[in-house]
Amino acid sequence: MSGVQKIEISADDSDQRLDRWFRRVFPHIPQGRIEKLCRKGDIRVDGGRVKTSTRLETGQVVRVPPLPEANEMAERPVTPTVSRADEEMMKSIVLYRDDHIIALNKPPGLPSQGGSKQKRHVDGLAEALKFGFEEKPRLVHRLDKDTSGVLIMARSRKVASALTEAFRSRETRKIYWAVIAGVPMPRHGTIRYGLVKAPGHGKSGEGEKMHCVLPRDVDSTEGAKRATTDFTVVSGLGGRLSWLALTPITGRTHQLRAHTAELGHPIIGDGKYGGSGQENLGDGWGSQLGGEMSKKLHLHARSLSLKHPVTGKPLMIKAPLPDHMKRTWDTFGWEMNDAADDPFEELT
Repeated sequence: MSGVQKIEISADDSDQRLDRWFRRVFPHIPQGRIEKLCRKGDIRVDGGRVKTSTRLETGQVVRVPPLPEANEMAERPVTPTVSRADEEMMKSIVLYRDDHIIALNKPPGLPSQGGSKQKRHVDGLAEALKFGFEEKPRLVHRLDKDTSGVLIMARSRKVASALTEAFRSRETRKIYWAVIAGVPMPRHGTIRYGLVKAPGHGKSGEGEKMHCVLPRDVDSTEGAKRATTDFTVVSGLGGRLSWLALTPITGRTHQLRAHTAELGHPIIGDGKYGGSGQENLGDGWGSQLGGEMSKKLHLHARSLSLKHPVTGKPLMIKAPLPDHMKRTWDTFGWEMNDAADDPFEELT
């Protein structure tokens, strides 16, 4: 058993979660033990109690309580962190890989990161994506649990910092595909509603929800943030539904879902913003198509364009549609090649 240690955070370790730093420095200590030590106040930063999600800064001092030695922990049976089935699944969704980044086609229903009720998620399953590296790849952005498509991970802390800054400074370009109720008029434009978070209600309240705020009221609404989304209709089916391309200029929580619903054209399968009980009867509203059509969310991160964080070369990564959206495309006779790589270039 070691004694109490006080470790100063270097510049190389800055801006990372406490639990990730802890697992790197003390790899024999499991995540559950780290969480317990934080809850009890045994792990402290600059003398204060912290959560596992606390981000460390250069110069801070982490108090580390007495810990068992690695050989003591090794005597206990080790349970694999990722099952064989999950390992195969994770490797099967890799779209692109080099020594610096990994791009995945995240399936719908799999959260990007864990939460109070989410034990199986991309961040945890990333142990299967080391491909000979000592550390697992790091998330640098997120997709909603039910949104599929391109998700980038960094294979080093330095690359993670570069990619995080690229997303923050809007040097990346994301194109999403969605199926929405009705056909918006005009068929392309920009949505500028601000967004403010509202709490969920009860067990079936489906958690927090973003409410739209008129642009003129954003500055006077507590907690509201400005949000901007460009959209264009790729193909419409009468007045009942549309294949929509969207690009978020800002990156707010549930931005695309809240913005399209506020226009009166919710994304198909979006019970949170479109109303789970509302059938789409051709009046430009309702989140379900009915019949045999899938009730899953029809929102897919189709492509991500960025400058490679190491080589500097332009890189575009595209993700095929998930099965439930592909069936919808087949049903309505849409072809993936009907949409340009960047449909918005034609509008400029």
